[in-house]
Amino acid sequence: MRRIWITGLAIAAGAAHAAEPGWGQYGGDAGGQRFSPAARITPANVGRLTEAWRTTVDSAAAIGPAAMKRSSFENTPILAEGRLYACSPFNQVAALDPGTGRQLWRHDPHLDTTVRYPNDFVCRGVAFARVAQNGLCAARIYMNTADRRLIALDAASGKPCPGFGRNGTVTIAPDGTPSRKGNVHTTSAPVVSHGVVVVGSSVDDNQRVGELRGIVHAFDAVTGAPRWSFDPLAGEPATFHGGAANVWAPMSVDEARGLVFLPVSSTSPDFWGGMRQGAGGYANSVTALDIMTGKPVWSFQTTHHDVWDYDVASQPTLATVTYKGRTVPAVLQPTKQGLLFTLDRQTGKPVIPVVERKVPQGAAPGEHLSPTQPFPVAPKPLAASHITPEMAFGLTFWDRGKCRAAIAGARHDGMFTPPSTQGSLVFPFTGGGSNWGGLAFDPVHDIAYVNTSNVLHRVTLIPRKDYAAVKKASPGIEVSPNTGAPFGMKRETLLSPFGMPCNPPPWGQLHAIDMHDGHELWAVPLGTSEDLMPFSQYILGKTGTPNMGGPIVTAGGLIFIGAAMDNYLRAFDAKTGREAWKGRLPAGANATPMTYVWKGRQYVVVAVGGHGKLGNRDAKDDDTLIAFALPG
Repeated sequence: MRRIWITGLAIAAGAAHAAEPGWGQYGGDAGGQRFSPAARITPANVGRLTEAWRTTVDSAAAIGPAAMKRSSFENTPILAEGRLYACSPFNQVAALDPGTGRQLWRHDPHLDTTVRYPNDFVCRGVAFARVAQNGLCAARIYMNTADRRLIALDAASGKPCPGFGRNGTVTIAPDGTPSRKGNVHTTSAPVVSHGVVVVGSSVDDNQRVGELRGIVHAFDAVTGAPRWSFDPLAGEPATFHGGAANVWAPMSVDEARGLVFLPVSSTSPDFWGGMRQGAGGYANSVTALDIMTGKPVWSFQTTHHDVWDYDVASQPTLATVTYKGRTVPAVLQPTKQGLLFTLDRQTGKPVIPVVERKVPQGAAPGEHLSPTQPFPVAPKPLAASHITPEMAFGLTFWDRGKCRAAIAGARHDGMFTPPSTQGSLVFPFTGGGSNWGGLAFDPVHDIAYVNTSNVLHRVTLIPRKDYAAVKKASPGIEVSPNTGAPFGMKRETLLSPFGMPCNPPPWGQLHAIDMHDGHELWAVPLGTSEDLMPFSQYILGKTGTPNMGGPIVTAGGLIFIGAAMDNYLRAFDAKTGREAWKGRLPAGANATPMTYVWKGRQYVVVAVGGHGKLGNRDAKDDDTLIAFALPG
């Protein structure tokens, strides 16, 4: 029987390949579970995985080395109606043959690569939707671009859809100040449901109090006409001065309930909030909107009055969870603090209880901290948050001493230590805990798999009179103005003279959480120092590394993940956490992989090219997709 979901993201039209497990959306499904029913690759045979094909999405020679260094290849391809669709960091979209990687078409939106965007050039994914049964653009690929265009392409040919916006393009001007185009862009895929395309944004951090607002926009999926917009800060009083609260991470959709779930970021500026008193409205929250109207249905805040850049940075994962015998449609939300909140999908109320705990006080002048912060009772925090000078790490007495002195010289009272002019340790650092890679959920066994980073940031508030001198004296370090505030800020990763983190390993981990009671089943290091300092892995062992990207889990009993700062794609046994296989790559795989079955053969595909913020981006390398499969 022919079945078409015109308002959704998928189609089953009776083709032979439709019955095989696919990967129709950025997170695998609309709810971002990152689970595949594919079971051909198992712990017993994964050791036989070999490269099946590779293809280049864009060319380093065409882009140029300067722009390549300011980009990160974070793409997760999708498989829709018999084709793979992928995007490069520069928003070049390609349709590929799933069995060979052969390029079928390619669209280049011709970005201006001289513009400096807040998170450089990134395209995490595209969205697919069928809006009619036949004709040009009946099936479409939707893509956000760095320069704030929403483009609709014919899925069959790659040609722009003439009836969408203007020649296939809707231009979204930065709200309030169109001239500041370099301060806002878009990095994550749009979502499409109920005939609506929803688009978020990425706003520059730590630049000014009066930052651009993080307004979420929705457009008609057929015509591109505006449908609604949502400003997370719209309800704040006139005395509230701040911007951002944008949605830069991937969103999720509950098709049946008609809800879109937003991971909302923090308010500007990040580390001093004296002019934005209060909890911050919808900032730092998981917020559910009616997808047809954009009206809030519920919201749950994970950090009150954020001054640590602890925005909600990963896709809300929609899953059915059975916690202590009660089965509930839920939202699982990992955070940069290494916490995992489990919320009722219909009401936003905690499924696993959340308690408000007292946190450190004594902030900088003019600041008004929240006296408490929310903590779920389970699972326990997945990332370290306590450090003393005696715990300093080093390869020698000398570099360990340097780290010991750096830790001793900063303020640290545990998680949520407020930023200070002395310099405060933010632990976990602002990259996580968990970041945009999110988690993977096995719906058969009620197990969540999530990767975390464990590194220190030192954040120092700079009195306005000293800002220019500190900026001049700190080349190569992030020093930002916070214009309009009495303090600028300096943020630096606390590293030894040898470039190793000052806190003890593991610096990156992969965790398994049994959602029946929230306890951690296992945790293992993720990554080695092999590609950071040759041969150091033989001295340090399995330290794990900071990581960007996320896991997927399959019915075959495997977790596939790249993410780390070494050049491998790994497979872990989902039951035990044992590393069952690793495939060597030409560069870092700082993207979430995907998997599908095509003509009876299971493929695992990952984007390879490294990440600008991890320092493993090679401007000479092309951005390459590599597919692995069992022989034959």
